[in-house]
Amino acid sequence: MQYRTVRNRYVLRKTGSKRMTEVNGYYLEDLEIGQSASFGKTITEADVVMFAGVSGDINPIHINDDYAKKTMFHGRIAHGILTAGVLSAVIGTRLPGPGSIYLSQELKFKAPVRIGDTVQAKVTVNEILLEKKQVVLNCVCTVGKTTVIEGEAHIMVPHRP
Repeated sequence: MQYRTVRNRYVLRKTGSKRMTEVNGYYLEDLEIGQSASFGKTITEADVVMFAGVSGDINPIHINDDYAKKTMFHGRIAHGILTAGVLSAVIGTRLPGPGSIYLSQELKFKAPVRIGDTVQAKVTVNEILLEKKQVVLNCVCTVGKTTVIEGEAHIMVPHRP
């Protein structure tokens, strides 16, 4: 592996890919700048209702058709954080995968997601912070060609034993 400096931090330079394991996901040493993964999920009525129950967010924009029709969205929309959960699925199952831990997430909600929409979440490695055992990921969720969420996540990643 080769290293280069970005903003006074040593980061790995893309040199070739390694495969993650089902149990451990990718180790920090196996990640590369530019590496990406994605996951798609169709948001259902059940998803929205269950999320409202679990989170306690019963805002009528999410659960009441009559109310939601009178809003700027002209109908119900999914909870933003439910939609952002699709990013968590990518991070926890694909990149970096099992064993990784969220440290922080910055999100910008760009457009609404409706019941029946298929959200495609993609994360891309922007920085690898070897000393901190962390990775910085660019995060984007789209519905069709529309970006609905964008942001950045800091993730703690296991290193090789």
